[in-house]
Amino acid sequence: MAVTMAEITKLRNLTSAGLMDCKKALAETDGDIEAAVEILRKKGQAVAAKREDRQASEGVVIAKNDGNFAAVLALNCETDFVAKNAGFVGLANKLMDLVMANKFRTVEELKAFTVDGQTVADLITEESGKTGEKTEIGAYSVVEAPTTAAYNHFNNKLAAIVGFNLEGVDPQIGREVCMQIASMNPVAVSRNDVPQATIDAEISVAIEKTKQEQVRKAVEAALKKAGLNPNHFDTEDHIESNISKGWITEEDAAKGREIMAATAEAKAANLPEAMIQNIANGRLNKFFKESCLMEQEYVQDSKLTVGQFLDNSQKGLVVVDFKRVNLNED
Repeated sequence: MAVTMAEITKLRNLTSAGLMDCKKALAETDGDIEAAVEILRKKGQAVAAKREDRQASEGVVIAKNDGNFAAVLALNCETDFVAKNAGFVGLANKLMDLVMANKFRTVEELKAFTVDGQTVADLITEESGKTGEKTEIGAYSVVEAPTTAAYNHFNNKLAAIVGFNLEGVDPQIGREVCMQIASMNPVAVSRNDVPQATIDAEISVAIEKTKQEQVRKAVEAALKKAGLNPNHFDTEDHIESNISKGWITEEDAAKGREIMAATAEAKAANLPEAMIQNIANGRLNKFFKESCLMEQEYVQDSKLTVGQFLDNSQKGLVVVDFKRVNLNED
């Protein structure tokens, strides 16, 4: 049977699918709108399955808060072109509206929720059919606390949420702390919240870096004592280059290599462990100050830490939890 433009328009309004896709679906179902909708849904599922191995690294990030509940959600797609599409952005906002209305604590709860006879998971699958791109919820996190706040960066790629231990926190303070989180990317609220595995990795790197520095200093001192410029011996390629340029002779190179090898071996075998550990602990402490929110330098006033800013604003005020999503990093 012939398919009318009115039927195609109706199906497009229901599904947002392409004009030719709607026409084909209606022709296949002899004008049965409901059957055509189902065909287009199945097409969406097929597109989603076909693109399962594709990387959905673009998309939209949205954060919102309501009283003691805040959430941040990333709806991902494959290209920035689709991420800026009004329909895609509209779906992301629709999902966040559902989140705020129902206070879902997990992404599984969100995906299983039914709206207009469809689960959220089905809505996302349909979006794949409309755009032809893999579409998925790439991140979903919530914070629950006496006071919460949310911040959305202007590009819809970065957002943060935060929770405080006290009620009635000034919304502007919440926004500023969220902006701190967004820009400075802390790994934890405080050093007590940093995973032990992270601490172990940081101290291991700090110890190794300190040992290498001590060995390098000893080698540089030995080269200088021998009348050789340490800058001419920083790498083997540099040594060869300096020979070709006439800045050092073959004899100088051989002498320098011998000094470097002997000094490095001797110094590495006699490094003062207590000193190494103290320097490494200092580096770990620097990591905490740079990476733990409450110890970070407050971006609005470098004379204060975030913890000091909060306590000055409201006595006893601290952050209890935060979440951050950045599509340009994650």
